[in-house]
Formats: sequence, structure tokens, C-alpha cells
Amino acid sequence: MTSPFLYFPGDRLSRAELSAARLDGDVVELGEAYIPADAVETMALRAGSLRGILGETLAATHLSAAWVHGALVGPPARHTVQRAVEWRVHQVIDRRVVYRDPQVAADDLWRIGGVLVTSPQRTLADLARVPDDEYAEAARLFSDAFPGLALEAAAWFDERSPVPHKRTAVAFLHGLAARLPQDEVTR
Repeated sequence: MTSPFLYFPGDRLSRAELSAARLDGDVVELGEAYIPADAVETMALRAGSLRGILGETLAATHLSAAWVHGALVGPPARHTVQRAVEWRVHQVIDRRVVYRDPQVAADDLWRIGGVLVTSPQRTLADLARVPDDEYAEAARLFSDAFPGLALEAAAWFDERSPVPHKRTAVAFLHGLAARLPQDEVTR
């Protein structure tokens, strides 16, 4: 079931009406949807805003899942999705997404806001496996937001069969876990 706080273009209001409401300050964009300007942005609303992209067969992963879990301030430019069902997906994949075909294990998925999202441990493990500065920074932010998650993500690798880039990812995660928390200083 979709949240009554999520407005999708063409659903209850047209794109023109939502654009006018946004210009008036009544709604703000959230992922692929709009929410009332005074609504609190929650994990369920962020996930639910991806309903049109994910449907019932895809799961949000990597940067998209990190955004849903609250580790990133804004959504990624292109959402990363992965197959969440046993059969191959035979639908047109949107150009707003990066599609990965391997199936995500059911125990690595959470249903949030009516859509499937990888668990925090799986999300951080996925971020650590990608050799890219943007993903590394997202992993640092995720680890800082949820103390102890880096060690849980490293342990996730021990429970899995061979995974690409496992060795470097585990070393990176142990490095994140060893970092000392920094006080936020404002002046």
C-alpha cells in the first residue's frame, strides 16, 4: 500500500498540478515522487517514492539503498536496482536505473514502504565492493551514521560464498570500523 503522503505524477495529480504545487511551496520532490512540504522525510517515504521504478520484482541496492536507509542526503542521479525474484526480469528497464541481474537473496532484503531494499549490512557490503570514490564516501557516511555496522557488513561476507572484491571490501570495512568517531564542530 502506498503512503497517502506520496504523490506520483499522473496518480492523484497531474505532472502540471504537482509542478504548480511545488512552485507554490506546497510539495517538495522526494526521489521519484512528491511529498507535502511539512512532511517528515522517513525511510518508508524514501523507499515508497521508488515504487514506480522497483515494482514487485526489483530491489533498491548500493547508493539507492543507502539513501533509503538515511545515509545519504539526496537520492543518486541513477538508482541502482537488482533482481529480487528467481526468474529473469523481462521488462523494459528504465534509463533512470543501473540494473544488476544477479538475484538478491531473500534474507538480504527488507520490505520498506511497500518496496524491497537491501538490508543495511548488505548495502554497506555492496558499497565497499565498488572501487569508486563516490561509493567509498557513501560507505563512510553510512558507517558513521550507524556505529558498528561496518563490522556487521564485514561479517556478512563470512556467511556468503565467494563474492567479487571480497578481500578489498573486508579490509576497507575494517578500516571504517577502526576509525575514531569525530565530534562535529560548528563555529
